[in-house]
Amino acid sequence: QVQLVESGGGLVQPGGSLILSCLGSGFTLDAYTIGWFRQAPGKEREGVSWISTSSGYTDYADSVKGRFTISGDNAKNMVYLQVNSLKPEDTAVYYCAAVRGNWYAPTARTMDYWGEGTLVTVSS
Repeated sequence: QVQLVESGGGLVQPGGSLILSCLGSGFTLDAYTIGWFRQAPGKEREGVSWISTSSGYTDYADSVKGRFTISGDNAKNMVYLQVNSLKPEDTAVYYCAAVRGNWYAPTARTMDYWGEGTLVTVSS
C-alpha cells in the first residue's frame, strides 16, 4: 500500500534552515503529484509546496517563495523540502501528501495519501 514517511523536522532558531524529507513506498513517484502541507496549532492545514517530477512542475505558497525549495529523486522515491530563513510563523507540523496524476497546487482535500508529519519549531 502507499505510504509516506516524513523526517527532518526539529527545533531551529529564526533564520535557520532544515531539510525535510518524504520517503514514498508502494507507488512510483513520477506518477504522482507530491505536496508539502503544514498545520500550526489552531490553524487550518495549508499547502506550502508541490512537485510533479514527471512534468518538472514545482510551485510554492506566497508565504514561502524564495525561502523554500522542493525537489524530488525518482530513483529513491524521495521528495525534499529545503527550508531556509525560517521564521517563528513557520512553526507547524509539516506533512507530505500524494495524489495520482499531474495537478497544479492541489488542495489538502484533493490529496489521496498522507504521512504522519514532522514537527518544525522555530524559536530562539
